[in-house]
Amino acid sequence: MARKKLFFVYILPSRTKTLYVGVTSDLIRRMEEHRRGKQDGFTSRYNVKKLVYYEVGERALGAIAREKQIKGWLRARKIALVESVNPGWSDLTPDLRSERTLPPH
Repeated sequence: MARKKLFFVYILPSRTKTLYVGVTSDLIRRMEEHRRGKQDGFTSRYNVKKLVYYEVGERALGAIAREKQIKGWLRARKIALVESVNPGWSDLTPDLRSERTLPPH
């Protein structure tokens, strides 16, 4: 049976907690790219490499809409979202499964 494609909205902070919000269909690959500095622009400029929040969905358009929604929020609301599931701002990257799929977070 074919595995459903999943889509992820995620948040990465800089050391000063400037927040990057992104969307991808392969969170493990994307985190590897961020850690290697393969993303030009914001992520390389602010050296964001720590995954502190993610959501999982089955629809690309839904994930893109959610990314835009979160990007439109004030900083305080984004921080509250992260802290609602990750109050210590721990790096969630080690929790990603090697099978390249994740449970809903």
